[in-house]
Amino acid sequence: MDEHIDVLKSRMEEDSFQRLMALQNPSLHRFLARYAELCNPDKIVVLDDSPEAYQWMREEAVRRGEERPIGLDGQTIHYDGYFDQARDKKQTKYLLPPDVDYGAQLNSTDREEGLREIHEILAGIMVGHTLYVRFYTLGPQGSIFSISCVQLTDSSYVAHSENILYRPGYEQFRSLGASQDYFRFVHSEGELKNAVSINIDKRRVYIDLQENIVYSTNTQYAGNTVGLKKLAMRLAIKRSASEDWLTEHMFVMGVHGPAGRTTYLTGAFPSACGKTSTSMLPGESIIGDDIAYLRLIDGRVRAVNVETGIFGIIRDVNEKDDPVIFKVLTFPGEAIFSNILVTEDNTPRWLGDDRPEPTHGHNHSGEWQPSKKDAAGNVITMSHKNARYTIPIARLSNRDPMADDPRGVPIGGLIYGGRDSDTTVPVEQAFDWDHGIITKAASLESETTAATLGQEGVRRFNLMSILDFLSYPMGEYIENNLRFGHAMDTPPLIFAVNYFLKGPEGQYLNGMLDKRVWVQWMERRIHGEFRARRSPTGLIPLYEDLKELFAIYLGHDYTLEEYNEQFKIRIPELLAKVERIEKVYAAEKNIPTALFDALRTQRERLEELQKKHGDYMLPESLPVEDA
Repeated sequence: MDEHIDVLKSRMEEDSFQRLMALQNPSLHRFLARYAELCNPDKIVVLDDSPEAYQWMREEAVRRGEERPIGLDGQTIHYDGYFDQARDKKQTKYLLPPDVDYGAQLNSTDREEGLREIHEILAGIMVGHTLYVRFYTLGPQGSIFSISCVQLTDSSYVAHSENILYRPGYEQFRSLGASQDYFRFVHSEGELKNAVSINIDKRRVYIDLQENIVYSTNTQYAGNTVGLKKLAMRLAIKRSASEDWLTEHMFVMGVHGPAGRTTYLTGAFPSACGKTSTSMLPGESIIGDDIAYLRLIDGRVRAVNVETGIFGIIRDVNEKDDPVIFKVLTFPGEAIFSNILVTEDNTPRWLGDDRPEPTHGHNHSGEWQPSKKDAAGNVITMSHKNARYTIPIARLSNRDPMADDPRGVPIGGLIYGGRDSDTTVPVEQAFDWDHGIITKAASLESETTAATLGQEGVRRFNLMSILDFLSYPMGEYIENNLRFGHAMDTPPLIFAVNYFLKGPEGQYLNGMLDKRVWVQWMERRIHGEFRARRSPTGLIPLYEDLKELFAIYLGHDYTLEEYNEQFKIRIPELLAKVERIEKVYAAEKNIPTALFDALRTQRERLEELQKKHGDYMLPESLPVEDA
C-alpha cells in the first residue's frame, strides 16, 4: 500500500476510508494525504451524497458550537468574529510566477513565496480539529457546464453552508476515475475562541491558478471560506477563458411577459446593489442569484446557475420589499443566519426588517442593547450591516422550473447595475453588443457598502462586477466578452440599471419594487414591442410605456414629473464618468483599442448635446426610435 494511503487510513474510521477508496483517483488521495500531514487534524471524515451525510453535517455544526438552533425548526445562527465579517480583499491574492503580470487592478504575490507562507500557516493548524472532506458539483450534474470539486475544511459551518449552496458531487467524482480535472479547496478556521477565529492577522485567501487550488486560513466568514463560491469563481473564470465560454458574477431569472411568455435575463451587480432582490422580484422566477456559466449552444447563449442556494445580505429584507425571501426566513425550514441579533425569545432580527427594534438580545458583539458601543466608541447596530442568510433555492416559491436543466436556459438580455447616486438613469439599453460590453459592463462603477472591508460610500470602478474575482488580465477579459458576442448571429440585448439615483434633497428617486417595471420594459424591448428614446449613452424608455407598466405591475400612477427627474440626462456627471473610466484603462496594459474608441465617441456625443441643450436635458427632447 502506498505511503499516502497509510497516512489516510491512520486518520479515518473505516467507513470514511472506504468512501475515499471508492473514488479511484490517485491524485485525490495524494492531495488529501499531503494536507492531512501538513494540517495534522485529529480525525478525517469523508462524506458522500446521502441524506444521512447531509443530516450528520447539520448536527455536527451544532455539536461543534459553530451554529446553534434558534427560532423555528431548521433555523440556526452562526457568528463570525467581530473583525471577520466581510471579504478580505487585501489578503486575497493570486499566486503568480515572476514572469506573469495581471495588471495593477488584480492583487497578486509571487507564487513560490505565497506557497511557502500559506504552508507555514497551515502547518499544524488543525490540531484538535476534525477535517471534513466534501464533494460538490458546480453547475447541473452530468452537464457540459458541470465542474467537480473537493473541499477540505475543519469548519462544520463551512461544510454545512456548502451542503445548502451546491449540488452534491460524490457520485460525479466517482465517474472521474483517475482524472485530475477538478477544483481543490483547503480551508482552516484556525484557532478558535468562543467558536470564532481569532488569528485574524494570519487570515489569508490565496489562489493558485496553476494547480486549481484555493487556500483560506484563519477566517470563518463565508465570503472568504466557502470555497465553491467566489473562490471557485476565480478558477472557473480562468478556465472559461481558455475554452471560449464565460464565468460571470450574474443572477439568472425568468421575466414573465404577456401571453405566458418567459424571457430569461442575467444580471451582474456588485454586493449590496440590488442583485439578489432583482432575481427575487415578485411575479418573476429565479434560477440563481449570484454566479452563472454562459455557453454558446447551437448558436445561442445559454446559462446555468452554478449554485443551488443563496448566501444573501439580510439587511433591509422585509415583508413589503422582499416578500418571497422574507417568507422563507420567517417560516420553518433550513436556514443559517449569520451575524444577526437573536432576541431573548430566540427570534432572529436584523436591520431593516420593518419590525419594532428590540431592547435586548445577543449578536456578534455578545449581549446587546441599543446603546451599546464598541471599543472605538462606535454604536453597535443590532445586526451587522453585512449580516447574511443561507438558504436552499428550492425553498423559494418562485423558483423557475428550468433551474436544473443541464442545457441551461436561453438568454435574451444581460443587465449590469451599480450603486450610483448622481449620474446614470434607472434603466437604459446599449446600442449594440460592443457598446454594451464597453460602456455598460466594462465601465461599471459602484459606491461601496459594508460588504467589503474599508470605507463606505466611495465610488469604485468594478469591471462587470467581477473585478474582485478576475483571474487574468482585464484587457483579455474584455476582448473575450466582445468575441463571445461576435460568435452569435443575434446577441442578447445589454442593459444598465441604477436603483440608487437620488434627487436634490438626497432622497432616492425610485422605490424598492420599481425594478420590476425596469425588467418588464427590458422584456418588451427584447421582443421588439416598445420603442425607445436615443440618448448619447443608450436607449431609454418612453414615458407612456413606463406609465402603463407602473399601473399594471405596481398599481402606481407614474407621473411625468417622476419620469423627467429620473431620466434627465446629466451631462457633466456623465462626462466625468467617461473621464474616470478612461483614466482607469490608461493605466492598464493591452486594453483593446475598441474600448478607447467607444468611450471617445460617447464623450463626443455628450459634448455635442451639451452645446445644444446645456448641462441637463429632459428626455422629451431626445429622438424616438422604432422597436
